Amino acid sequence: MDCCGRTTMRTEEEKRELKNRLNRIAGQIGGISKMIDDDKYCDDILIQLSAVNKALKSLASVIVERHMHTCVVRDIKNGNTDIIDEVVEMIKRFW
Repeated sequence: MDCCGRTTMRTEEEKRELKNRLNRIAGQIGGISKMIDDDKYCDDILIQLSAVNKALKSLASVIVERHMHTCVVRDIKNGNTDIIDEVVEMIKRFW
């Protein structure tokens, strides 16, 4: 459990899928770093940055969807409606 008493349990399959996405994103970022080292054309680098941005947003969407179906539903059922404010702030941060 973390310092605040809030954790999210994930199955091994969910962890594997999320980590696979993160590893692909890390690979893309490494590729962009190499492109900069190799003095690649700006537009080509920007295209790759756009792809990383989309990959990060896709990953965030997967996590948000699961959060809504698990943590948020659980908290509301337990009478914690403060979770709604948390979700609103989360949405503002990411979109």
